[in-house]
Amino acid sequence: MSTTHPIRTHSDAESAIPRAGRREWLGLVLLMLPVLLISVDNTVLSFALPAISLDLRPSSTTLLWIVDIYPLVLAGLLVAMGTLGDRVGRRKLLLIGATGFAVVSALAAFAPTAELLIAARAVMGFFGAMIMPSTLSLLRSLFLDARQRTLAIAVWAGAFAAGSSLGPIVGGVVLQHFSWGAVFLIAVPILLPLLALAGFLIPESKDPAPLRIDLVSVGLSLLTLAPLVFAIKTLTHDGVGLVGLGALAVGLAAGAVFLRRQLRIANPLLDLSLFRHAPFAGSVLANFLAVFSLVGFLFFVSQHLQLVLGLDPLAAGLLLLPGAVLSVAAGLTAAYVVRLVPPRLVIVAGILLSALGFGVIILLRENLTAGVVALAFGILSVGVGAAETISNDTILSSVPADKAGAAAGVSETAYELGAVLGTAVLGAILAASYRASVVLPEGLGRAETAQAGETLGGALGVAGDLPAAPAAALAESARAAFDSGVGVTSLIAVLLMLVAALAVHRSMRPSR
Repeated sequence: MSTTHPIRTHSDAESAIPRAGRREWLGLVLLMLPVLLISVDNTVLSFALPAISLDLRPSSTTLLWIVDIYPLVLAGLLVAMGTLGDRVGRRKLLLIGATGFAVVSALAAFAPTAELLIAARAVMGFFGAMIMPSTLSLLRSLFLDARQRTLAIAVWAGAFAAGSSLGPIVGGVVLQHFSWGAVFLIAVPILLPLLALAGFLIPESKDPAPLRIDLVSVGLSLLTLAPLVFAIKTLTHDGVGLVGLGALAVGLAAGAVFLRRQLRIANPLLDLSLFRHAPFAGSVLANFLAVFSLVGFLFFVSQHLQLVLGLDPLAAGLLLLPGAVLSVAAGLTAAYVVRLVPPRLVIVAGILLSALGFGVIILLRENLTAGVVALAFGILSVGVGAAETISNDTILSSVPADKAGAAAGVSETAYELGAVLGTAVLGAILAASYRASVVLPEGLGRAETAQAGETLGGALGVAGDLPAAPAAALAESARAAFDSGVGVTSLIAVLLMLVAALAVHRSMRPSR
């Protein structure tokens, strides 16, 4: 009798938890729309950069900020907006963010100068930061049943991963028929159903005892991230210099002050006590690295497919479609597998699969065909889909319900930092390797030398203006240098993934 009593009590407790019905699942569909949009936005812009360059004529630095300003603002504000959602209401903040994002996206589509486009992208990051933690934290109030919540988060994470993978496809389709501004107008029709129906399908939720937001901490977080990313780009491009080292020092100093402040004040922007819980800390690390690997991979693969293999943007995007599908399928499968094996093992397996995807690139870099790229991306996507799903579920389930917004903010900050640093770190390593390997023909002018020596695209542009023999030699050297850099970058990514898998395994291992 005594041996069966705990089982009966547990079953009764589970049956008392209300299960989600049709309304809640329709609410999930609505919450997927902004997630899909923001993840698409992280990768779709890269396909519009050539058209933006021709139309607005920005400098190389300005062009870089058009890309980077959005995720930097987004990453810097996510935790603050998660806490704000806990305070004012997560649904309310979601709708404010969606409205602002749609309006500013429409304005960005018609920006007459590069500077105004940068400003619009920064404001989009501000409103986007309201959207992301709200969507994830609202899932906890929609799905009270643990198994249903894991499945819902699998769908949510699948939309995230699929959006990043679909960005190149969407960009290819849109830019084949419309001007570059159309990539920003996509936001309007996607967000309209959310704005119209959220009030009916998604209940409001908030923290009954919220903390006030510390604006000084928000400023310090931005002062940490922006200089650090700038330092990475500067030091890898120009070598060790005062500008790069100065930016690095500012970022590290601001980060130290930020962490010190979080430990001392009563209303920390980032509740560091959450990281004392091993599953939470390990899951945040896994979240960061899954996106780091995905975005870093897409950065060089999109160039290889178009500039080395000669595919047009649409064909290159479609080649990655199976990987996007596999990512969604892996997330949904992981939601069921985790019922049989510990979440830690699923997350570690996902990180190792990401490493294997880069490993395929290393092993077959001498014959990097479209099929090899599709295979490698498929393997990596399975790993990202599984790791993202279970890490997000663990992050939410390991904190009290009233802190869901703050936890979601941490989770999304890890995502956006992974997106920023995946491009910054792996992209900078690739660029440095390319510059060290490319062989330029004699007789080039200063401007042509700088252009051809910086990027593969620049080299191919210069080659188009040269006689046949030196043009062919430059194009061949540039493509070989780029693919050599891909090998170096992939090797470093594999090492990072292996170290991370070990760290996650140890941090999430149950205490004896």
